[in-house]
Amino acid sequence: MNVQKKNRNIGAALLFFIFGLLFFVLAVRFITIQYTGEVKGQALAAKASQLYKRTDVLKAKRGTIYDREGEVIAEDSASYTLIAVMDKKVTLDPKRPHHVVDPKETAKKLSEHISLSEQEIYERLTKKGRKQVEFGPAGRDLPHRVKEEIEKLKLPGIGFIKDTKRFYPNGIFASHLIGYAQGEQSNGESTEIVGKAGLEKSYNEMLTGKDGSLTYKGDVWDFILPNSKKQIKEPKNGKDIYLTLDKKIQTFLEDAMNKVDQKYSPERILAIVADPKTGAILGMGQRPTYHPVTREGIEKNWHNEVVESSFEPGSTMKIFSLAASVEEGVFNPNATFPSGKYYLNNKQPPIKDHNQGNGWGPITYLEGVQRSSNVGFAYLLEKMGTDTWRDYMDKFKFGQKTGIALPNEASGKILYEWPIEKVTSVFGQGTTVTSMQMIQAASAIANNGKMMKPYVVDKIVDTATGDVTETKPEVSGQPLSSKSAKEVRDILETVITAENGTGNQFYQLDGYSVAGKTGTAQIAAPNGGYLQGRENYIFSFLGMAPKDDPKLVMYVVVEKPKLRQDENGALPVAEIFKPVMKSSLQYLNIEPEKKEKAVITELPDLTDMNVQEATEFLKEKGLKPVLLGNGKQILSHSPKKGDRVIEGEKVVIKTDAKLSIPDMTGWSKRDVLKVAKLAELKVNMVGNGYLMKQNIKPNSKVTAGDHLVANFANQTEMVEKKKSEKDKAEEEAPLD
Repeated sequence: MNVQKKNRNIGAALLFFIFGLLFFVLAVRFITIQYTGEVKGQALAAKASQLYKRTDVLKAKRGTIYDREGEVIAEDSASYTLIAVMDKKVTLDPKRPHHVVDPKETAKKLSEHISLSEQEIYERLTKKGRKQVEFGPAGRDLPHRVKEEIEKLKLPGIGFIKDTKRFYPNGIFASHLIGYAQGEQSNGESTEIVGKAGLEKSYNEMLTGKDGSLTYKGDVWDFILPNSKKQIKEPKNGKDIYLTLDKKIQTFLEDAMNKVDQKYSPERILAIVADPKTGAILGMGQRPTYHPVTREGIEKNWHNEVVESSFEPGSTMKIFSLAASVEEGVFNPNATFPSGKYYLNNKQPPIKDHNQGNGWGPITYLEGVQRSSNVGFAYLLEKMGTDTWRDYMDKFKFGQKTGIALPNEASGKILYEWPIEKVTSVFGQGTTVTSMQMIQAASAIANNGKMMKPYVVDKIVDTATGDVTETKPEVSGQPLSSKSAKEVRDILETVITAENGTGNQFYQLDGYSVAGKTGTAQIAAPNGGYLQGRENYIFSFLGMAPKDDPKLVMYVVVEKPKLRQDENGALPVAEIFKPVMKSSLQYLNIEPEKKEKAVITELPDLTDMNVQEATEFLKEKGLKPVLLGNGKQILSHSPKKGDRVIEGEKVVIKTDAKLSIPDMTGWSKRDVLKVAKLAELKVNMVGNGYLMKQNIKPNSKVTAGDHLVANFANQTEMVEKKKSEKDKAEEEAPLD
């Protein structure tokens, strides 16, 4: 018994010793940690601070791309991704649910705002095991307006993730030049926006800013702790780029190319509008093209062919061989040559004129230029010599890159080894060029001998510092004298005005003289030789206006258009050149050179005629009849009997039927007042310029005493309003 008791005492003493030792070690450790504030060499205060430390990224804004007038072409904009929270655990108060409670009702209401059907949304909301749901492309990149509409529904569990996307307000607009940028994702989360093509890619580093940060102490819910100090590192936004493009001129170009593309279905269209005095590119485009937001159409062609593709230019090259012969003093417009065929030697087939080599008999060299005679230019080459012409090709910088700040520029190739290649080069066969080279070379003709280097970036602005880097116009050469350049323009004008000119009836502009040259180039076949068939050509025109002091130079290329048997290949080219050149000159306030005398008519008493007779009479006089009502008899009209009216003026006619108001959009105040007076309306006019909006819908019936509210705006505001409405419709259209 005593032994057992003794053993228990020893065990108790041993346990007491062990626990005492552990307590001593813990006490020493506790005191040491408290005194030093470190564990394993790491400060506990730092570890605690790190535990509560939170860091948020302050996103930098990508630089904006503007046109020359400061109109936005590409910019960052807020976008929203629609999400649905399905996890019931996020709801703490059943009266205020934070998850989707009624999937069926939620699906029904959401289907009215995004491009998914009610059934598709319901299926996403009812998948088992999902804590949060997104809605694919239909729920991404939503504009702020759609977000607000959905928020007004107050649907439990429906929320948004804010993001940034690259926005192109003009849609398809110099797409291959501007390119596109898009947000990249890493581990399912959006990162910075990166340029993928065009200027967005080549200037990506400059456009991309540097993100900042916000550091603070927060709780487990990421709320900032009281008295927590915040450390802010401001983001550095990307630099803004101002282009030489002019939004109005580019819009003229895009619209014209769209019409020709739809009407003639060519394989390719290339077009450039430039200022020959500076080399600034004012408009530039191609077809096929793509939409920079949806990338629709990019699979057809993602290359910027204006600078990346070279081709045989055809007879537009005669502008420069003509210029060389004029500068060398060997071009005599009144001297003659035998047209039809030119024999280089006895071993090779002759060079023929485009009318199957029949020619037009002996003709002058001036007529040879007008008729675009290959034979005439072969004789000119004889006169100036092949070495001289080769030097001029260098002076015009063919076979060399222009140095424009765009990626992947091609240089073209001058084939000049064999005698036949030397002869064909004067009329644009064999040797290849780019569209940008043709514009650069043409600037020498338009700018009195000084050739200007083309450029598309006007200036770069650092928004943080205010520093501006401008691109100054650069003379890239002077291949001919001012006198020779003027003489060449005079000769090229006759290509348009002369009865035998290849540009006659196609490229004449009302009010402006044009100097230019047509081109019909053969297309090299894959297996050698050239393609055959009336449509298998590259049709082009290189022109400038006004002829005496060109403000614009324009080059248009249309490849393999679908033509009817009675249609000429110049038609699709002219349908781009003429409206764009004329609209651009008018937009730039270039005064017309010729003003036709207005035709003035003294109005008779139209009440003596019936409606049909009066309508026919007015149209014969070049006037525009406007009928109020569909009656047969005329009660009154404005202007009235004896008034003198100018050709093109509106004559408003009140008939004996119930009156209706026409669509008066774009009308002047004077014309609107004509309608209001005859219809006996009470009119309230707001603004100045031309009618932009009327409160009475077109073709609505009216009675005397009705109120007409007419809102007016200037033409620029009207164009901007229509463009804004179009852009808004494109922005709000659901993406597939």
